[in-house]
Amino acid sequence: MIEVENIVKTFGGLRAVDDCSFQVPRGSITGLIGPNGAGKSTLFNIAAGSLTPDSGRVLLDGEDITALPAYRRFHRGLVRTFQIPHEFGRMTVLENLMLVPGGQSGERVPNTLFRFGRVRREEREVRERARDVLEFLRLTHVSDELAASLSGGQKKLLELGRTMMTEARVVLLDEPGAGVNRTLLGHLAEDIRRLNRDRGYTFCIIEHDMDLIAELCDPVVVMAQGSVLTQGTMDEVRHNEAVLEAYLGGGAAKEAEEA
Repeated sequence: MIEVENIVKTFGGLRAVDDCSFQVPRGSITGLIGPNGAGKSTLFNIAAGSLTPDSGRVLLDGEDITALPAYRRFHRGLVRTFQIPHEFGRMTVLENLMLVPGGQSGERVPNTLFRFGRVRREEREVRERARDVLEFLRLTHVSDELAASLSGGQKKLLELGRTMMTEARVVLLDEPGAGVNRTLLGHLAEDIRRLNRDRGYTFCIIEHDMDLIAELCDPVVVMAQGSVLTQGTMDEVRHNEAVLEAYLGGGAAKEAEEA
């Protein structure tokens, strides 16, 4: 569903992504892991369209989207969340969801004057859709609260909910488990599985919580120093000497392997 081919991105003298290539299979929940500084978030930003690579290509369902801006990728069904949630804090949780669908008639001032009935009808439809999303995510009880008042875990669920208000085909999740308590993390993992199983979402997930990756992801891609180090099942990755070396260093890797 997503292919990155020979991506290179430099910042000054730093080569953040170095000839990186891998695929996210259709219908998969693919994990993207690696030590800090491996280039994972830079690669996500390139895939989502907020950064332009120095060379290489990004393909969505076989179409070269390398030159497309982020908003056009969004309209083709490629959406992302952020490690630090980007909620609109002074709007309610429900309103945060309702503003997501593009092309609403109420976005144009003349329509609010001359097509008021159409605007109201669309608004009702979007509101009902948002309420369905909140029920799916078990957030109905906070629908009228300001988004700024949510806990960290609830904000991550709200980020996931915003992807559900789109015609998403591929969702890039940037550290969904960061700062989330274990109870909400369990809900989040189950929601990701349900979206993958029941709605056909393809996911690519950056995450440092290896238990969450093991629970959700197959395949798992490991990056180090801007390139793909290896990929496979979590069990294969977990016992790979090069992965242990990248994460732990030589001596510690040998001790971990012997243990």
